[in-house]
Amino acid sequence: MANAPLPKLSNPLERGTPPRVRFCPSPTGNPHVGLVRTALFNWAFARHHGGTLVFRIEDTDAARDSEESYNQLLDSMRWLGFDWDEGPEVGGPHAPYRQSQRMDIYKDVAEKLLAGGYAYHCYCTTEELDARRDAARAAGKPSGYDGHCRELTAEQIAAYEAEGRTSIVRFRMPDEPLTFTDLVRGELTFQPENVPDYGIVRANGAPLYTLVNPVDDALMEITHVLRGEDLLSSTPRQLALYKALIELGIAKGTPVFGHLPYVMGEGNKKLSKRDPQASLNLYRERGFLPEGLLNYLSLLGWSIAEDRDIFSVEEMVSAFDISDVNANPARFDLKKCEHVNAEHIRKMDVKAFTEACGPWLKAPFAPWAPESFDAEQFAAIAPHAQTRVTVLSDITANVDFLFLDEPADDEASWAKAMKEGSDALLATARAELIAAEWNADALKNAVLAAGEQHGLKLGKAQAPVRVAVTGRTIGLPLFESLEILGREKTIARIDAALAKLAAA
Repeated sequence: MANAPLPKLSNPLERGTPPRVRFCPSPTGNPHVGLVRTALFNWAFARHHGGTLVFRIEDTDAARDSEESYNQLLDSMRWLGFDWDEGPEVGGPHAPYRQSQRMDIYKDVAEKLLAGGYAYHCYCTTEELDARRDAARAAGKPSGYDGHCRELTAEQIAAYEAEGRTSIVRFRMPDEPLTFTDLVRGELTFQPENVPDYGIVRANGAPLYTLVNPVDDALMEITHVLRGEDLLSSTPRQLALYKALIELGIAKGTPVFGHLPYVMGEGNKKLSKRDPQASLNLYRERGFLPEGLLNYLSLLGWSIAEDRDIFSVEEMVSAFDISDVNANPARFDLKKCEHVNAEHIRKMDVKAFTEACGPWLKAPFAPWAPESFDAEQFAAIAPHAQTRVTVLSDITANVDFLFLDEPADDEASWAKAMKEGSDALLATARAELIAAEWNADALKNAVLAAGEQHGLKLGKAQAPVRVAVTGRTIGLPLFESLEILGREKTIARIDAALAKLAAA
């Protein structure tokens, strides 16, 4: 039975069947952007076709899984705006949705696979396996499992057990090529010598990913498996297992697969969990918008149009087609990610932008005392800041001059702006500003007039004023900033800068 040909797979969408897809992360460590990209493509695919997204937690690795990581996954999904139709906190007809609560199911399936001849006990020791692999390599042959325990007699099994050997359970792979059509990569064929029998249950009885993942997909009636390219090599194993599950009456059918391209980091290497720019928490802490981050991640293997990079999540869902995903590796470019996020910030309603900045305007991010914050001043400066910031956390340094008793002490900016003659220029600018009406246009004309008296154009003339008042050479529009800061504080800071120059 195990060696009968695999059934030809058809896409359920071609039959008008709404898809059922799943996102099934393991709660180990912080969520990373590659994981988010996978979740995004599954979620967009389900929503585009009016299907179902199953959120499942693969937490059978007690040594690495943690409740903290589990809670982070749920929080991350909510922050990104992903809703799920079945899973934790939602429930559904195939509960439970945590693998650690489904162990009896896996045990029952493993026993049925053994009884049906689809699997067998393997008593090989690690040393024996290593020795045979080394010999195969030396002979130039495939070094996978060689089927040593495939056809053990009852006497051989009894002898192994009399020795006190333990056994794992291996699935019996068919002795024929395995061919399937990948939704992203087209038709693929795996030769039997490259897909040997594989373990599905450890010697201690714990089920392995190779069993629990396809069993859950089968029982939850998943129609499409969209996952990372790194799992492509396991697909022929799963197809053979699905065939067995169908014949045993456990599965109704086999899903179609689509393997998403690698996300590459520095040096043409796959972006690893350990790469600093891989952590989703980093982007949340820096103040990326979920919409901006998802927009950029969608570009890692897919595009809405050749000449368009900026679009909403809703527009992506409307346009998303898995057949448009590019199989080539996609490079993660932090600069472009920031650019895309900045464009989404520009598109925000000013009120929404003001509210979104909230966390970065108080402790632990804000360097000013809470009582120094003035909501009206911030509301006035927000439209100018919105055109400048790349991520929301940028707001703190952009507006701190409004709420600090003294401007930021940036020696590099001071040295760059305060050249010979800056004291005379500041003194002239002070006089012009005192005499001016306090609005941006009048303040600009005042500094322009001061510059002309010293043979300087506006760009040169305003640099010492900016550093004296804000502490930095780069920032929000200067004259609007002075207007919002107010006459008294502006003149006081110019006086302080003059005193510092005199002392130097």
